[in-house]
Amino acid sequence: MRKGRNIPLTVYALGVYLFLFTPIVVLVLFSFNDSPRNFMWRGFTLEWYPVLFKDARVLGALWISIQVAAIAVAGSTVLGTLLGLGLARLRGGFGGGIADTLILLPMVTPEVVMGISLLLFFALLFDAHGSILQIAISHIAFSISYVTIVVRARAVSLDPRIVEAARDLGSSPLSAFWHVTLPLLMPAVGAGAMIAFALSFDDLIITSFQAGPGSSTLPLYIYSRIRFGVTPEINAISTIIVSVTAVIILVAWRIGAVKPAKPQPTI
Repeated sequence: MRKGRNIPLTVYALGVYLFLFTPIVVLVLFSFNDSPRNFMWRGFTLEWYPVLFKDARVLGALWISIQVAAIAVAGSTVLGTLLGLGLARLRGGFGGGIADTLILLPMVTPEVVMGISLLLFFALLFDAHGSILQIAISHIAFSISYVTIVVRARAVSLDPRIVEAARDLGSSPLSAFWHVTLPLLMPAVGAGAMIAFALSFDDLIITSFQAGPGSSTLPLYIYSRIRFGVTPEINAISTIIVSVTAVIILVAWRIGAVKPAKPQPTI
């Protein structure tokens, strides 16, 4: 028999969502404020959004963020896919536990600690003082864990008999991976890539340790502007970032939810 809805649990869930999303709703609302002063509502306007696309500094920071995110996505997707597939085949045992711990470590390490460690790494070994490539490599360092976990979850659910059948039919290990394993992993690979893009595009703390002259990303530009006060223009930039990130995460969730195809029985 179907049970009724749990009213207290529903109210609690609605309260949590209200607490989480009310600041974002206020941010979006005030991005359409006609008043230059952010805390005084004077009317509805769309003028702040066209202003963004006429500001060379905003466009420059946006272009740097896109470049960094593209490099980070390419690197973390390739490395995370291979690592996730390897961890799926290394299930159980002492080695598997150590590997799981190491791959989760970047996710739980405070960003300040990770930013300082990466700064020392680049400064001492490569005498680097901030560049787009340095920021991108730093983003790969923390994005690769997310891609690995998503791909590993997909790889564990794959039927190994499919790859074995391809090998029995004469495929080489590389051919079986390229034509059989990788297509089955593509939903997870795509979802991991989108998550990596969202993480890289939004990052502030780690990027602030790695950025140098001429490599300021969009989050860094926003942070430098809000120290002089929050304006509707900043709200408009933040609204665009939140919207793009939400769409990317939603698409990544839908792609990752696609179930792998089951092998068809043969007669």
